[in-house]
Amino acid sequence: MVMLNKFKKVQEQWGGSNEVIDHWLDTRQSLIVEYCKLAALQPSSSKTTAVTELPSPEELQKFSQHLVDYISEGHFKIYDMVMDKWQATGFKATDEINQSYGHIVLTTDPLLNFTDKYAAIDADDALESLDSDLSLIGETLEVRFEVEDQLIQQIAESLAVPPGA
Repeated sequence: MVMLNKFKKVQEQWGGSNEVIDHWLDTRQSLIVEYCKLAALQPSSSKTTAVTELPSPEELQKFSQHLVDYISEGHFKIYDMVMDKWQATGFKATDEINQSYGHIVLTTDPLLNFTDKYAAIDADDALESLDSDLSLIGETLEVRFEVEDQLIQQIAESLAVPPGA
């Protein structure tokens, strides 16, 4: 829920400022919704609540695929779209922008490790570590989104002011 609230603030701040950023935010929103659905299926630590069912293998596979798509799109499509816009305006990425992108890259392996573990899971596989794995993924996504937000701000600011202006 915290992730969705943070997302709404970012969307209010940067939504509509640029088609690349809008696309990035739309893709992120659908990933957050899927993550929240999976996390909501986790067993509750409270003994008084009914046992909640675990996500199905199909739900885990769908989320894993969406996560891979989100990562790939960020690294290959969105970043390339930004670079194309910059080249068209004569802008070059700053050290700060490159540093932000480098921090995003650091979150990629933990996210891909999750997808490697759960993308091919079937109904007979044990899911003992799913709760802790989803928690870790949530934390990793939050870190990634925070750095992406910094990058979005840097991109929006760079595209708003043409070089030499």
